[in-house]
Amino acid sequence: MNKVILMGRLTRDPEVRYSQSENAMAIARYTLAVDRRFSRNGDENTADFINCVAFGKAGEFAEKYFHKGIKVAVTGRIQTGSYTNKDGVKVYTTEVVVEEQEFAESKNNSSAGDGGFAGGSSRPQPADAGDGFMNIPDGIDEELPFN
Repeated sequence: MNKVILMGRLTRDPEVRYSQSENAMAIARYTLAVDRRFSRNGDENTADFINCVAFGKAGEFAEKYFHKGIKVAVTGRIQTGSYTNKDGVKVYTTEVVVEEQEFAESKNNSSAGDGGFAGGSSRPQPADAGDGFMNIPDGIDEELPFN
C-alpha cells in the first residue's frame, strides 16, 4: 500500500502550469514544511520539506486558495522518478501525488501569529451572524468551491 498523510505549511505560493493538451489540465507544485515530532538533539525544531504535485481540480484549488504559509493537510501517494539533467547527471526525484488536500486551520488562526505568513487579502471577510453561521458578503459566493 502506498499512502501518505502530511500536515504542514507551504514554503511558497504554488507553481501552477497547464498541460498542452486539448483539455488543458492544471498541474500545481508546492512544497510543504512538515515538522518532525522528534529531533536528534531534543532542543531544536526541525522540518522536512516535501514536494507535492496536484493535478486537475486539485491543482486549480491549490492555485486559487493556497499561498505561502498556509497550513494544509494532504493525503496522497509517494512517487519516485529520475531524469538526466543538462550536465548528463542522473537526478532522482521523490514527490507526493496529491489525492486530497484541505485547510488545516481557520483563516483567522493562519493570519494571527504564524511568523509573518499572513495571507493579505483585500476582499471582505465573512461576519458572524450570531447563530453559529457566518454571513457571506455579496459577490463572494461564486468563488466558493462548493455550491
